[in-house]
Amino acid sequence: MIPAIPRKFSCDGFLTHADLSIQIKQRLNIQFDGFLNQRSFDVKVKRTTLAKALMGAVLGAATIFAAPAQAKDWKTVTIALEGGYAPWNLTLPGGNLGGFEPELVANLCERIKLQCNLVAQDWDGMIPGLQAGKFDVLMDAISITPEREKVIAFSKPYAATPATFAVTDAKVLAKAAPTAGVVKLTGDPKTDQPTVDALRKQLKGKTIGIQSGTVYTRFINEGFKDIATIRVYKTSPERDLDLANGRIDASFDDVTYYAANIDKKETASILMAGPKIGGPIWGPGEGLAFRKQDADLKAKFDTAISAALADGTVKKLSAKWFKTDVTP
Repeated sequence: MIPAIPRKFSCDGFLTHADLSIQIKQRLNIQFDGFLNQRSFDVKVKRTTLAKALMGAVLGAATIFAAPAQAKDWKTVTIALEGGYAPWNLTLPGGNLGGFEPELVANLCERIKLQCNLVAQDWDGMIPGLQAGKFDVLMDAISITPEREKVIAFSKPYAATPATFAVTDAKVLAKAAPTAGVVKLTGDPKTDQPTVDALRKQLKGKTIGIQSGTVYTRFINEGFKDIATIRVYKTSPERDLDLANGRIDASFDDVTYYAANIDKKETASILMAGPKIGGPIWGPGEGLAFRKQDADLKAKFDTAISAALADGTVKKLSAKWFKTDVTP
């Protein structure tokens, strides 16, 4: 039986041999020169009929779909947001989406004369839904990282924010000083180790909650899983409830998320703790996500974001929703 092509495999536009080569490389860990190479492929897989069958299926697909991509006449786009990551985006009582990102994207769409339809989608289904053509754009405080850029394209960043821990008991981790600056990590373990080691000592034996699939998930897993229990949640609000009710000892998330949510009645006991962590470790910032073949749509939004940053729109909206400036 031929293995199923993974959900990240985009078949909603025209496929090129190069696109297929990249997908097969990720699937089988085989090196290609940018295009399918029959001879080198056979050397790698000639010992298995399964791999040969996969090659035949893929080459057939390449023959069918390998036509030049054509730019769309964009008039209407569907934009997916989580609808549960306040104040970035949230679901209002009437069912509409509100928050920093819905207000910003409304401004962006007006600038480039597009009708933008916003829909709520759980984070776990966002990238597969984008690749399947269910959405045209993703906007959910998505950090731009090299790993994600292998699969999807990003706009220029419209925000850049640090992250931090949160606790209900200051004995677990000391409350951050209001005037404390941001500790910048590079993503290089050797350079960042002193900061991480100090946190490891304080969090040893504790249970840390983290939302699945975020840029912070890897940081927590790689830095703390050997000395603490890591509990993964589908959404941040679910994690917050467990933290408030004592089922976990600490959580880790975006500073702006905590700032907007820790004053709510159900999470009033939660306080930010430890250093605010920013810098290259999180990438350039947060951006809109697109299918790689939709470069023309990305270019439209890049133009709009540049204008919104230049005229102060992003700064104004960030002050309204975050009480701080998140412009990159």
